[in-house]
Amino acid sequence: MPLEDLARRRPRLARAMFGFAACLVSIGVMAVAALLSNQPLIFPSLGPTAFLIFERPYAPVAAPRNVLAGHLVGVCAGYLCLAIFGLRDAPSALASGVTADRVGAAALSMAITAAVMILARVVHPPAGATTLIVSLGLLTSPSQVGALMGAVVVFTALAVAIDRLVGLSIPLWGQSVDESGPGTPPGSWGG
Repeated sequence: MPLEDLARRRPRLARAMFGFAACLVSIGVMAVAALLSNQPLIFPSLGPTAFLIFERPYAPVAAPRNVLAGHLVGVCAGYLCLAIFGLRDAPSALASGVTADRVGAAALSMAITAAVMILARVVHPPAGATTLIVSLGLLTSPSQVGALMGAVVVFTALAVAIDRLVGLSIPLWGQSVDESGPGTPPGSWGG
């Protein structure tokens, strides 16, 4: 059965197959790049980013601009809070445990991330995990956060290419639907 017929007759199965293949390829490429470069090009918040981009490609939260700007906001908020609480050179929360300073850095960085993403209209929920990756001290050096942001750029370009390859014409920069709507225009991956 051709892919178009499958998508028409069994939309959930077609979406599941696409999600499986797209996540396998995109996350696999990033993981191999991380392995070969010995850089943090794969990290937990990339997983939910992939899921949103491939499952709800027309949703505003999956728009490439929201992905890029959301993760950038998260990195900046996390790094700012490391500096505010004097944690830039401290061991991570995994290594030293959660301290009062880490609680403050984590809470304030998430609050800043949420407020800035909402005000700038670049909401991308997985970027909240990126915020915590930084403010909890998992990736803190300029080279690590630079690699993380580079990975977001490469991943977003790869995801857009995959979506375009299967015929999804998601907008490259702008919102595709009103932010108050469900994020899925008629005739898309919907329901």
